[in-house]
Amino acid sequence: MKKTDIKKTKEAEKASSRIETYEWIQCVVAALVFCVLLFVFVVRIVDVNGSSMYPTLFNADKMVVSDLFYKPKQGDIIVFQKDEYADYALVKRVIATEGQTVEIDFDKHIVYVDGVALDEPYIAEPTANQIDFTGVQIVPEGCIFVMGDNRNDSTDSRDERIGMVDTRDVIGKVLFIVFPFNNIGSPYGD
Repeated sequence: MKKTDIKKTKEAEKASSRIETYEWIQCVVAALVFCVLLFVFVVRIVDVNGSSMYPTLFNADKMVVSDLFYKPKQGDIIVFQKDEYADYALVKRVIATEGQTVEIDFDKHIVYVDGVALDEPYIAEPTANQIDFTGVQIVPEGCIFVMGDNRNDSTDSRDERIGMVDTRDVIGKVLFIVFPFNNIGSPYGD
């Protein structure tokens, strides 16, 4: 083989190596951009802070939350911000949406929405803690009524500091738990 042929082969190998490196960098940058866009516009990872959603969620569980095309529905587990109450996101279950009535019989431990008793197999124990809740309450337009699954150890819509939650304060619906690994899955029992 001639020296010029060897030189051309080495130059071709270098050029090929540079192209391959450039392609890898492009792939890594594209993956990073995709992840950033995904976590900014589609989903978020949120931590559970406290035991108000026990036994469904545990303190420090990490959840994937999304608000893409989301409108709160009864039974959804949501994350919302209530700056006047806490500087961290709160996690609760939607009990009633705008226009619905909420009544709680604390003697019989039954929550009624529009006069119908809720079937609540997800709660830790029957609802006995009244907090500030009295009478029948109608959920105003653009709001939701939320409660924690750990009813007697939850600060929620029964407490005037939380009250009815404005839907504009909702960060999103909990889709699934991602950490710890032994809890991975849907919090809805699906």
